[in-house]
Amino acid sequence: MHSPLEIARNFVEIGIHKVRLSAFKMVILGVFAGMFIGFAGIASTTASATVENPSVAKLLGACVFPAGMAMVLVAGSELFTGNNLVIISLLERKIRLFEMLKNWFMVFAGNFIGAAFVAALVVYGHTPDLFGGALAEKVVSAAVSRVTQTFPEAFIRGILCNILVCIAVWAAFAAKKVSGKLLMSFWPVMLFVLCGFEHSIADIYFGVAGILTAAEYGIAAEGLSWGSFLFRNLLPVTLGNIVGGAGIVGCGYWLMYLRHTPGYAMSIQDEQEELDIAEEY
Repeated sequence: MHSPLEIARNFVEIGIHKVRLSAFKMVILGVFAGMFIGFAGIASTTASATVENPSVAKLLGACVFPAGMAMVLVAGSELFTGNNLVIISLLERKIRLFEMLKNWFMVFAGNFIGAAFVAALVVYGHTPDLFGGALAEKVVSAAVSRVTQTFPEAFIRGILCNILVCIAVWAAFAAKKVSGKLLMSFWPVMLFVLCGFEHSIADIYFGVAGILTAAEYGIAAEGLSWGSFLFRNLLPVTLGNIVGGAGIVGCGYWLMYLRHTPGYAMSIQDEQEELDIAEEY
């Protein structure tokens, strides 16, 4: 496996590669990642829809949801929350602030489109009809529960979530085989879902799916609207994700493994090896 120092060095070059993608590629790869997370969202809700014990239902959903991260990591796509680690390249002065922010914006936009697209197909394909309409109730309930949180609650849950998501990405890069990447990414993602922490891209799916399902099936959804979804949920969760992913994990690991690290100066051969890794990613 790769050591934490090797992972940190790899992320410097990966960040450079990510910001050098064209805006078109950022958005389209972001769409794919949003779709993958959307698929994980409907799958986790379906798995737990008819389980009466809340703890068991939560655990089942949490064990299914990591499939979304697995697809993001292995199939090739761009996920906003994982891309918060691009800050490592910025701190190493390999990219500019504008380049990082552009990447975050374009990828987030693609993620939004992809997750909302899956939500719309799920609803209008009448997947919520499953279990005699019980799934429709669960889809709406999942959205309502997110907009009833206060701004600070959603913000803090966003921080906690992206600490785990970025650790999942970081740990996956420790493995040299696909099996290792899947195993290492599973546990942190499972934990954040089980604990009810908030992931901005997953919440795009849950929010849009809940709003559309409530309208399509005539289900009462008190407090759920486009305004409450965007400003009471998505905004604070996104800000929290940035703090947790970029601020805590990205900056923290940069401080520990790259800042003033003896012998960090890489040879030309080392630099080429890292560039090759970034291209493969």
